Amino acid sequence: MQHFASDNYAGICPEALRAFLGANEGHAPAYGDDEWTRRVSERLRKLFATDCDVYFVFNGTAANSLALASLCQSYHSVICHELAHVATDECGGPEFFSNGSKLLPARGVGGKLTPDGVLEVIARRSDIHYPKPRVVTLTQATEVGTLYHPSEVAAIAELAHGKGLRVHMDGARFANAVASLGVSPADITWRAGVDVLCFGGTKMGLPMGEAVVFFDRRLSEDFAWRCKQAGQLASKMRFLAAPWLGILEDDAWLHHARHANAMAQRLAAGLASVPGAELLFPVEANGVFANLPAAVLDGLRVRGWRYYTFIGAGGARFMCAWDTRPESVDALLKDIRALSV
Repeated sequence: MQHFASDNYAGICPEALRAFLGANEGHAPAYGDDEWTRRVSERLRKLFATDCDVYFVFNGTAANSLALASLCQSYHSVICHELAHVATDECGGPEFFSNGSKLLPARGVGGKLTPDGVLEVIARRSDIHYPKPRVVTLTQATEVGTLYHPSEVAAIAELAHGKGLRVHMDGARFANAVASLGVSPADITWRAGVDVLCFGGTKMGLPMGEAVVFFDRRLSEDFAWRCKQAGQLASKMRFLAAPWLGILEDDAWLHHARHANAMAQRLAAGLASVPGAELLFPVEANGVFANLPAAVLDGLRVRGWRYYTFIGAGGARFMCAWDTRPESVDALLKDIRALSV
């Protein structure tokens, strides 16, 4: 039985698994001084069409926390949406690794920041008693499944840079955003003004591992030491890096992301005909947020379905993954309809 609680539930996609196993032959230098890590780094530079600096860490919490810490001093602050993952689901990681940089939440419709919302936070205070804003972080796709278009990213980045702030992007579902928007990875990141991207691999079908991509190499000074101190320097780095080779080959990452997005659209279309069901946000990536009667939600759990109700702004969240089958979506919809009678 497939579940819809998280795209983390899915296993390893075949392309990543083949590359992972291919790295398991013979000996190779440790701590990233291996051919797989070098090849993937070059492949990502080609993908983004720029000479970026690339690091690999185990998970998204480390990626976001360490990336933000590299942009801040302890007396700085990070502007984020009030629903952002860094604010609600990182267990204080960004604050811990930055030695205290404060997160300043801002509101925005559909889980997205706006230039006006960012400016309001920046302009609240400028005295020495207040943590000085230093970074704006954007979640792409957002925690409620919506997307920032390149023009929206560019408008926020222009404001941020004009005020002396850097721009970080939490791209745990960056693949789904690129697939849905139909843009190049460069157009939605550095060309739009993003300084640092945390490119999610796990939700794309990798066994583990995220890439921290610095488009401005000056910002990555000593980042390798930061990773080491945080316990994120893998001794057998090739096993973090190699799966990326498999998923980047022939744009498998985009193929899987498009499939996950299509399954979310299938689910959303089915919910539209269910009495009492209400979509809470536009379905733009691979997540569906819906209000369903309490009896339906309870009944789904009794029937064995897993999903979350504490993510985002209420309602139930159903996530589709790279391997979600159409018949799994249809089975979920069948049970929802049966419980809605």
